[in-house]
Amino acid sequence: MTRVWMLPALLVLSGAVLATGSALRGAPVMAAVILLLFVLFAGLNSPLVFPTPVSAAEARRRSVTDGRPVVYWRPGCTFCLRLRLRLGRDASRLHWVDIWRDPAGAAVVRAANGGDETVPTVVVADRPHVNPDPAWVRAQLPPPA
Repeated sequence: MTRVWMLPALLVLSGAVLATGSALRGAPVMAAVILLLFVLFAGLNSPLVFPTPVSAAEARRRSVTDGRPVVYWRPGCTFCLRLRLRLGRDASRLHWVDIWRDPAGAAVVRAANGGDETVPTVVVADRPHVNPDPAWVRAQLPPPA
């Protein structure tokens, strides 16, 4: 659980150190801008940006029922963030599995990627797709009810 917050915490700490240096040099506005940018970047790399993750087993069960794709991701992954942001509101219509929280999800990703934990891996109809285009993922969604 703490592993997912390591990168955001490191970013906030780094921003605080740099902002303190700027403030001590007499540039409080620059210090505030630096801190704000680091906090924003930390937020984008935190699990808060992503829909609530479910277990791999639950995601698979839901996907069979509703036909929606399953996205295997991990915090700090820029490609996962790109997919999430480009999907916009449609991201909530997917089933998200955090492979750092769910060892079974990590095993699914490793099986699909020759032993590597390459994310995002999107599973549609039991076929994995590694780092697909967000427009393609959106096209795989069933029409809204």
